[in-house]
Amino acid sequence: MTSEPQKVLYIGGFGRSGSTLVERILGQLPGFCSAGEIVFIWQRGLIEGQLCGCGVPVPECEFWTRVGKTAFGGWDQIDPQEMLTLQHRVDRNRYIPSMVAPRLRPAVRADLDRYADVASRLYRAIGEVAGARVVIDASKHASTAFLLRRVPGIDLRVVHLVRDSRGVAYSWTKEVKKPEVTGDDAFMPVYSPTSSGCQWVAYNLLFDALGVITAFSGDTPEPPGTMVLRYEALLENPREGLERILTHAGEPVTPESFAFLGDGRVDLGVDHTVAGNPMRFHQGRLDLRLDRAWTTKLPRRDRRVVTAITWPLQLRYGYTKRNPNA
Repeated sequence: MTSEPQKVLYIGGFGRSGSTLVERILGQLPGFCSAGEIVFIWQRGLIEGQLCGCGVPVPECEFWTRVGKTAFGGWDQIDPQEMLTLQHRVDRNRYIPSMVAPRLRPAVRADLDRYADVASRLYRAIGEVAGARVVIDASKHASTAFLLRRVPGIDLRVVHLVRDSRGVAYSWTKEVKKPEVTGDDAFMPVYSPTSSGCQWVAYNLLFDALGVITAFSGDTPEPPGTMVLRYEALLENPREGLERILTHAGEPVTPESFAFLGDGRVDLGVDHTVAGNPMRFHQGRLDLRLDRAWTTKLPRRDRRVVTAITWPLQLRYGYTKRNPNA
């Protein structure tokens, strides 16, 4: 593999904030590769054999087969169960303090270094096989973003994706089937508005903290820290949002960059993605419409509860009562 650092554009935030759609849109940009939620490559991809975004089980997908060969000499040369166990020892939100200050958990330094080495080989192999300057990881997990700061051979750029907390809360109340699970019915988890509101605050605060730490650490390229992107603003003006992301990633903005983007729509190709919501299987034209169902379908009491829990960060990210969907 090349010795040049592999750019990784990491999409972070709380679930149901539109990360799969944002990732799919970004994956159509020249030189970008949408890889899904890479944090789940061991469990859902290799151990459970769930479907890749191309519709083929990950272990049988030609793209991922080539990635495994490039990174490790083949997936049979690495034990995914061992990697999953290792991941659980180093990649958890509770371990974020020790990722910032390794001296807090010196006993796991070797595990962290080993997992970082495996991750480096994996991300760089994805970029090489895809011929991509930028690999997109939509894992969302804050701990994974903090961990990736320690991974050698990658140039990390973080997009902190936020969505109105009330829209997120409503989305978590809906039962959504997982089409990538074959042979059985499986559904995404369901959270109460109170639970999702609290988690929305926690996840976004962690990414705010990451932005502060990276901005003052001097180990990231300009612009420093993380880039905050409102989901609603991207759908309102996709081109402007994409231009901001390209600038943040240090990639050129050209007229040809947006050939896949139409008036209120996007044309999606085949992406080899691991995990994510069902729309990662969509190919062809997709109309870009903001889902405002929460404004009428989320009960007023639940809206008030979520607003009470999340209002300080709602104001921070530019959501106001006068214009709740801006």
